[in-house]
Amino acid sequence: MILVPITYTGGVYRHDEIIDYIEDLGGYIVQKHEMAQEMVLQAFIPKDDIERFTAFARPLAGEVAESPLVGCEIAVVIPSLEIHHLPHSACDIAEYLRTVGAKTNMVGLARGFGKRISQLNDEERDVINEHDLAIYVLGNFETCIEEKFNGLRRGVNVPIILTGAPPVDALRRITDPPAAGYVGNLGRFMHRTRTEADIGRLDAVVEEVARVLNVARDEIAHDPLSVSPARLKEVIEDGVPEIHQVYSPTPITVQLTGLRIKLPFDRYHDVIKSLPVEEDVTIGDTAWISPSRMRDYILVQIKPFSETHIVV
Repeated sequence: MILVPITYTGGVYRHDEIIDYIEDLGGYIVQKHEMAQEMVLQAFIPKDDIERFTAFARPLAGEVAESPLVGCEIAVVIPSLEIHHLPHSACDIAEYLRTVGAKTNMVGLARGFGKRISQLNDEERDVINEHDLAIYVLGNFETCIEEKFNGLRRGVNVPIILTGAPPVDALRRITDPPAAGYVGNLGRFMHRTRTEADIGRLDAVVEEVARVLNVARDEIAHDPLSVSPARLKEVIEDGVPEIHQVYSPTPITVQLTGLRIKLPFDRYHDVIKSLPVEEDVTIGDTAWISPSRMRDYILVQIKPFSETHIVV
């Protein structure tokens, strides 16, 4: 069964029927947003049931849209947190990706500025590698990007999308080895992205992120995960009641191949490791559990089938 990410938007009235129907189809709720009288659900449902689910939602005035960015966590990397490197484009990229389902984190580097001295430290590298994908928001000058990018990508293993003011052809020419994706004509500018041209730039970022993530999903399909990250999320929500007392956004963040759990590692990692997924199969049997470099969170990385010979 192939699960695809979707976004449901509708009213609060009878939304519990939508949730029950998703679960009846064998799907999973990733995130739920309730805003006044509107409800937004990000979920995974079986690919063959999208039309059936859309027909079920129509009498309730609900809208269903495929959202390829649901269920991923993205690092938006900028050279520094100073005003020179943190204009509106970086903030707007992070926020715009959230509107289409992604979970984004801003990573401002401590020493990413300056062509001669720019660098990435170990903690920054490890934090970036905990994400599914990284978007490097660089500047306006081709020579600056050429000299700095290879140093800022050193040790980063996740796919990187490079953005900058030069056109895509120029960005491709100055990067060796090539990045996973490119978005040109998106440099630093000191205004909010309100115009049609500006929104078009953000749409280009979304399209490139979706393309790169689809490539990653195809690679995962060749050696499937032992368990779906969305299913593990439900197991943890049922087995660790303390997660419902966490008031951070997305207490359990779903990634392509795992989860970020916003609970203290020392106190909860043994509890999570021993939670049963199915009879005689625990989370510890299907995933690696390690401390995150982001605060004191727990990082769960699901093992592939070739490692466990288990699919649940």
